[in-house]
Amino acid sequence: MGVAMAGRLDARLADIPATCKSCQALHGGLCGALKASQLKKLANASTKCEVTPGAELPDGETYSNILSGVVKLTRDLSDGRQQIVGFHFAPDFLATPFATRWPIRATALTRVALCSFPKALVERMMDDTPGLRREVLKRVLKELDEARNWMAALGRKTAAEKTASFLLMVATNIDSDSHPADAVSFDLPLTRADIADFLGLTIETVSRELSRLRADGVIQIAKKRHVSLECVAKLEERCGD
Repeated sequence: MGVAMAGRLDARLADIPATCKSCQALHGGLCGALKASQLKKLANASTKCEVTPGAELPDGETYSNILSGVVKLTRDLSDGRQQIVGFHFAPDFLATPFATRWPIRATALTRVALCSFPKALVERMMDDTPGLRREVLKRVLKELDEARNWMAALGRKTAAEKTASFLLMVATNIDSDSHPADAVSFDLPLTRADIADFLGLTIETVSRELSRLRADGVIQIAKKRHVSLECVAKLEERCGD
């Protein structure tokens, strides 16, 4: 990095609100597309909270950056059943841009920290800041691509490939900076019943496939939910992609 560029970066950081400087949403989320003056305005209008596992998250009139934790997205069916349709990890944002109604229910799977802003304020900033609008569009398209990938996975992959793909999705989102050759460990945010529901499998099948991955040395499991991968690439090989 050149001296002039480093100087401009230091000057920008000096103007950013103190609460934003170490925030993951600034370095990897939507807020990174904003000017320092906009960040100040957003910080003054923001509210931060922690949500306990099992609690529903706010929607409708706010945009929320996920600062930590894992969120489950479900769709309610007319007969009362629910279908898991996706997940959010930090630093994703919770909102449907410019929509008045969000038919998806967001529930905290773990303890979740949120930073929320008035929806109207963020959407006015999108009009003034092409970079922010592009970032929102990129994230919406990323969610669409992920949904299409899961449609293919759930419709065509074997039980073994589905289970491996689910573990890879969690591993790469919880530790997004990891290299394929790195070791990664994490706590499964879902019960085996929820994993089975999401993958369209039985609990017995999920348990059998997890045991097979462990027996083959791809993963290690401790206390039923703590998963360790010696090498992410070994898990990728089992996904069938």
